Amino acid sequence: MATRGGPWVTGTDGSDFSHRQKVASHYHVSALYKQRLRFCIFMHSLLFLVMCAKLLEDVLDRLDVFILEIEELYIPKPLIWEWIWLGGIVFAFVGLSAARRNKLSSIKIYAVGTFLFGLCPVIGAGVYFFSEMWEYAETRDSSNLEQWQGYPLAVLWYIFITLSSQVHLFSLYFAIKLIRAWRLKSSNKKIN
Repeated sequence: MATRGGPWVTGTDGSDFSHRQKVASHYHVSALYKQRLRFCIFMHSLLFLVMCAKLLEDVLDRLDVFILEIEELYIPKPLIWEWIWLGGIVFAFVGLSAARRNKLSSIKIYAVGTFLFGLCPVIGAGVYFFSEMWEYAETRDSSNLEQWQGYPLAVLWYIFITLSSQVHLFSLYFAIKLIRAWRLKSSNKKIN
């Protein structure tokens, strides 16, 4: 350790650091992309809460719980893709665990689960609402489209689809970067 203003080691001017070991680049990559993946999972959690709010009325109906304020919102009945997407939150916990422990197998499970239960349902919803969205984009007339609270439902869904697909695509990108970094680390261990 150096001291401020104290004596130097004899025979050095303080520039003898070039021979020291440097931190391998895959550790820097791993730290950076783990942080970014955690942020994407946080954003996924926020979208999860939005979807839970949307599905609350249906869940309460199934449980025979009647809350007048929620019933008066006239929330549209959920489609199957919404339930599938909602189940994808399980893989967010797998991703957080993988990032904490640097587990290659867990991050692979996270990537596959995010693709199947996050991105695929959102793409399916985009296809499902495409005709209504296209009609609204061309005419700006929402009188013959399904609406909620005066807004075309397809537009509201496309806002969610856009945000969700961005979160999932970035999550997959960061997971793939982590897989590559962790593979490099494990192959370096095998060589040494």
